[in-house]
Amino acid sequence: MKKINFLSPFQNFVKIESFSGILLFSATIIALIWANSPFAYLYESLWQYKIGFHIADFALDKPLLLWVNDGLMAIFFFLIGLEIKRELLIGELNTMRKAALPFFAAIGGMIVPVAFFLVLNSDPKATVGWGIPMATDIAFSLAILKLLGNRVPLSLKVFLTAFAIVDDLGAVMIIGIFYSSGLNWALLATGLGILAVFYWLAFRQIYLKYLLFIAAAVVWVLFLKAGLHPTLAGVLAAFAVPIRQKIDSATYLGMLDQIVDAFRSSPNSSKVILSKEQLQQLDYLEDWTEQVQSPLQNLEHKLHSVVAYFIMPVFALANTGIAFGGGSAIEQGLVITLSLSLIFGKSIGVVLFTFLGTGLKLAELPESVGKWQILGVGLLSGVGFTMAIFIATLAFDGMPEMVDSAKIGILLGSLLSGIGGYLVLRFYSQKSAA
Repeated sequence: MKKINFLSPFQNFVKIESFSGILLFSATIIALIWANSPFAYLYESLWQYKIGFHIADFALDKPLLLWVNDGLMAIFFFLIGLEIKRELLIGELNTMRKAALPFFAAIGGMIVPVAFFLVLNSDPKATVGWGIPMATDIAFSLAILKLLGNRVPLSLKVFLTAFAIVDDLGAVMIIGIFYSSGLNWALLATGLGILAVFYWLAFRQIYLKYLLFIAAAVVWVLFLKAGLHPTLAGVLAAFAVPIRQKIDSATYLGMLDQIVDAFRSSPNSSKVILSKEQLQQLDYLEDWTEQVQSPLQNLEHKLHSVVAYFIMPVFALANTGIAFGGGSAIEQGLVITLSLSLIFGKSIGVVLFTFLGTGLKLAELPESVGKWQILGVGLLSGVGFTMAIFIATLAFDGMPEMVDSAKIGILLGSLLSGIGGYLVLRFYSQKSAA
């Protein structure tokens, strides 16, 4: 009999994120080649093509690029919200002891890069981009770890994932507080009121899936019109998805035995189709299977591949097509500042605060993880990419030359951080048995 290899949920997560990193890299290369080819005008025309609709006095008409950045990325942020909620309730952040080390690492990985940026930056109009070097791209980082195979322990991948999620939470808060302006408080209050109803329903273990999706779309529009970045609607809507099962696993297993017995004993004279009794048992199986699944876990599982294999590569394709021979001048100061902030700010911040936490006895290193591996992960955290580019488009809205310069700085800093992290982990990590 052929042996079946089952992946743990976390191993499957790493596998998906790793391949997503490869797709992101490929999409970036395609975008750069396309934007600097004789067909560059097609690239620009595609992403500036307007799509929308008008109903009476209401209009929603946006270029395709903004539908990607505001629309598709709302689904990306919805998935981040699901991951944050899961980690806070039952994952690596659900106790102070578990959350301590990733929390310290994430705080250092946010504060120090911002400090680097503010100290190095000499251009007043670039100051608004201080939030760009805060973010870590988990897909690229895990893709690099994947290349190292069993040279890095699973606990190091868990640590990287946990602090990247805290990092994402910080980036979401920064976007909401500092990169949204001119708020319409009435529309914002309406959107929050709709979410409050679904939070109450989730608290009562009532999950109206399709109604929640409709409500999330309404909240997305309300946030957009209110002046708050609409992707935040995705994060907030995710917290309305319950995590608890309707029935426990023991009850499900008991019903599974009954269904199997009933299925076997059901009369069936045909070898081609099932009997009505057997079909009924399959309906029971489907119903009980749905009840035993956590709504949050089920939704996260279904969305992960869509986000990793489609939304993030499309985002990269739409946002990394920088025309180096174009008419806009590159702000070299911004490029250098962002690159150094990602390479040195992130790595120093993660390493310094990680050992600050362990030195104060408030956190402890995972098993099989040493100082060099923390440095390697610190360097990998400088791979900003998706979230960093996203924040850059918000920070420098209406300043295309600054956006392009920021993207070049992010790509350069991420590339060097990734190479540095790989080399440190490659030469200073021993092979593990995992």
